[in-house]
Amino acid sequence: MLTSKQRAALRAAANTLDPVFQVGKGEIDEMLIKSTADCLAARELIKMKVLETSMYNAKEAAAILAEATGADVVQVIGSKFVLFLKKKKESKFEDILKAAR
Repeated sequence: MLTSKQRAALRAAANTLDPVFQVGKGEIDEMLIKSTADCLAARELIKMKVLETSMYNAKEAAAILAEATGADVVQVIGSKFVLFLKKKKESKFEDILKAAR
């Protein structure tokens, strides 16, 4: 669980990120969940976008993907959301998380 200061620091770090995946008009399936989990394992912090044709809004999609991958929802703004999953070893966000405690 992230504190509000940690969440704010991660929001600042995610500000310059481009969305890596889009949630389209189909359902959130196992393939999207696996791809999101793999991307989180590699990057730790990712931004995603929900298309207007999707059956989910950004808050719903963020909650579903966060629960399925074990990630934390950092931010939901408009049609975009940010997920964070800290690596067990050698996290590049360790300094940000410690400073924000």
